[in-house]
Amino acid sequence: MTMKRHFDTDLEDLRGRLLRMGSLCEEMVHYAVKVVVDRDDSHLSKVQDWERQVNALHIEIDEVCLRLIALHQPAAGDLRLIAAAIKINSDLERVGDQAVNIAETGVYLLKEPKIKLGDIPRMVEVAAGMLKDALDAFSRGDVELARDVIKRDDEEDRLKSQTFNELVTLMQRDASAIQRGMDIILVARNLERIADHATNVAEDVIFMVLGKDIRHSAEKI
Repeated sequence: MTMKRHFDTDLEDLRGRLLRMGSLCEEMVHYAVKVVVDRDDSHLSKVQDWERQVNALHIEIDEVCLRLIALHQPAAGDLRLIAAAIKINSDLERVGDQAVNIAETGVYLLKEPKIKLGDIPRMVEVAAGMLKDALDAFSRGDVELARDVIKRDDEEDRLKSQTFNELVTLMQRDASAIQRGMDIILVARNLERIADHATNVAEDVIFMVLGKDIRHSAEKI
């Protein structure tokens, strides 16, 4: 009974660490994009500080997962939770990396004249919403919410393509805008990748709850 209580406590600790990491990543995305959209480099230091915290949690969570497997030999649902946590941990660490990329690109853009941002503001809204809902789905074990997150990934892909096309047209008309246009395309790609990671988290929630791996399934939802 004592071992069982320790195991349950450790599982709750694992959930808490993952959700803390996810919350930090949400903040990172929000403030990284503010560097680009608001042209305000004061947010870069916040993003960099949060990245250090995310990286520390990345290591801690992997250690907790391995310890739980080694010491308790969890069965069925608990093992799926730990396996999902390992994958979610990796995706969240990458979200943090992409947020830093966005913020650093935004700082570089401050040195240049303003340029059209295309659908970047809408891309932020979609990607950030997907990340938040994917984490909420993990917290609650909500399969329907996870499925809804997966559906929204197509919208992010569409917005990225639209932004790319608009910026390519602009760069063709104005050679002086080429470097700035490429930087905004880089921001769009990072936002698309954040949405992809949110999709991965949602897929892991479905695996965790239902024991069904849909990553390479023709029937995603």
